[in-house]
Amino acid sequence: MGLASDSPAFPFSTSKLSSSAAASPRFCNPISRRIFSDVAGDLTVSVDGQSFLLHKFPLVSRCGRIRRMIAESKDPDLSKLELVNVPGGALAFELAAKFCYGSNFEINTVNVAHLRCVAEYLEMTEEYQEENLIIRTETYLNEIVVKNLDKSLEVLCACDGLYPTVEEVGLVDMCVDAIAINASKEQLVSGLAHLECDVGSGKLRMHCQDWWVEDLSALRINYYQRVITTMRRTGVRPESIGTSIVHYAQTALKGIERRHVWDSGPLVGDNQRVIVETLIDLLATEKITSVTLSFLFGMLRMAIEVDAGLDYRIEVEKRIGLQLEMASLDDLLIPAMQTSDSMFDVDTVHRILVNFLQRIEEDDSGNLSPCGYESDDGLKSPSHSSVLKIGRLMDGYLAEIAPDPYLKLQKFMALIELLPDYARIVDDGLYRAIDIYLKAHPSLTESECKKLCKLIDCQKLSQDASSHAAQNDRLPIQTVVRVLYFEQLRLKSTVSSTHYTMSGGDGGSLSQRMLVMPSSGVPSSCVSPQRDNYASLRRENRELKLEIARMRVRLTELEREQGVMRQGMREGRGGGEHGRALLASISRGIGRIAMLGVGAQGAERRRKTTKKSSQQWPSDGGKSSRRRHKASSVTYAAS
Repeated sequence: MGLASDSPAFPFSTSKLSSSAAASPRFCNPISRRIFSDVAGDLTVSVDGQSFLLHKFPLVSRCGRIRRMIAESKDPDLSKLELVNVPGGALAFELAAKFCYGSNFEINTVNVAHLRCVAEYLEMTEEYQEENLIIRTETYLNEIVVKNLDKSLEVLCACDGLYPTVEEVGLVDMCVDAIAINASKEQLVSGLAHLECDVGSGKLRMHCQDWWVEDLSALRINYYQRVITTMRRTGVRPESIGTSIVHYAQTALKGIERRHVWDSGPLVGDNQRVIVETLIDLLATEKITSVTLSFLFGMLRMAIEVDAGLDYRIEVEKRIGLQLEMASLDDLLIPAMQTSDSMFDVDTVHRILVNFLQRIEEDDSGNLSPCGYESDDGLKSPSHSSVLKIGRLMDGYLAEIAPDPYLKLQKFMALIELLPDYARIVDDGLYRAIDIYLKAHPSLTESECKKLCKLIDCQKLSQDASSHAAQNDRLPIQTVVRVLYFEQLRLKSTVSSTHYTMSGGDGGSLSQRMLVMPSSGVPSSCVSPQRDNYASLRRENRELKLEIARMRVRLTELEREQGVMRQGMREGRGGGEHGRALLASISRGIGRIAMLGVGAQGAERRRKTTKKSSQQWPSDGGKSSRRRHKASSVTYAAS
């Protein structure tokens, strides 16, 4: 509801009046102009440093506060009044004064909040005159504002600076409830209009974009929090609420630039900290699917940036831990705020990893986490596949933070020890990260190097990694010995299995199958080609036996040299240089034996691919083998 207007709606342009100013203010109503044009102003009202020369009669006839102030004054000729803490200030008071003089102006969404609050301050109730300003503004709010979502948003945005009066009159609650209810209604109507049927599942899907998601970003954070909380109660979809939170964060926090660890300037203001902490509180009650993992990492970085409370950061870390297997390496590289500990925030990543492992334990015990994951692979459980992904992710993370000269050994080892043994099929990535750390921290003591290298499972190292480790001067002697020992066991196992294959049942059964006669008793026309194949296989077997004999000689020499090396180690540390030279010669012998073993296995694979090799390396057209060879050459060539 509005009044006819002869001037623009609520221009908020007030003119300062003094004793030398005109006798009466400027009016749009000609009747009021005629009544008071010849009457000099008898009351000067001061509001926020601005003076208004007015008349007592129109003010006391509608304003209870001014009437009471004049009545309680001891001065019968009172000519000055000072109003303090006027909601809306001088601009709002000017509009109320115009209303008292009967001037026509429009009530709209921009000025209704100010008019309602100043009317409450001046006590412009029906007790003094009918159709006073309070009832006029209430009528406009109930008939126009609360029925429209857009208008409710505009009025709520205009409530800034009117505290506490705007809360006392219930205007904020009125607008918040109106926004939530109208949003729920609009979502229901628009959702029904955009329903589509999913042919595959037979379910109905809803495709609609809520226009109010972006408009809510104009609200102050305290109003926004109340709106989102009320929306949740009224049944607004969590997806829409999550989208609104993401958009609000992008809008309200876009001015915060990332600080580096070497920056020493002051932190951002308290306003940004309140925004971040409030948004995290809202996220704590939303479903995991309502926001993306990249947004959660962004909020975590913002929480660190604005120095939010630890409880808020832990809340975001828990939510990240629920879907950590979908994270990338760049997500984990969070810069630290303290230069004394590390360039990267290792403690945050450690807590996130702990939350992930707790979720895995809950899945294994049958307690489902808030988010469910289904596995397409029937051989592996979702927990195991997730742990394998995290194992590869953490190996890459360890390699990235290892060159940091400020990274403490305890934190580095704590990350390694946190993952279970089954998280890594091979330890090549872990070995690479530890090797980088040893190279970047040459001041480590021998005992510290031993503790760190004990975390490597030498049985899980590939052939390329074992060859590299056997010649790595940065590794302790004990680690090199373990690498050589397990490599020797691997070669022995390979030789034994190859010898058994050459002289065992597979070859005999093959020859028997090749010489078998058809059931009719008539010799087959393919007997002669089978004999030729059998002769060629016998020649290949003889060649393989010669190769095996050479390998046995090499293994005997290796065992003899290993015994000498162990005896030298028992005598003391004085022979360190001799041990290093001996290990180098043994590693070269291992390399030559490995080449012989590969040649022997290659000839045997030409005859028949064994079942064991097919289980270890699934067939993928040779692509994975090439990728592994390429990765190994890149990893160990430059050390």
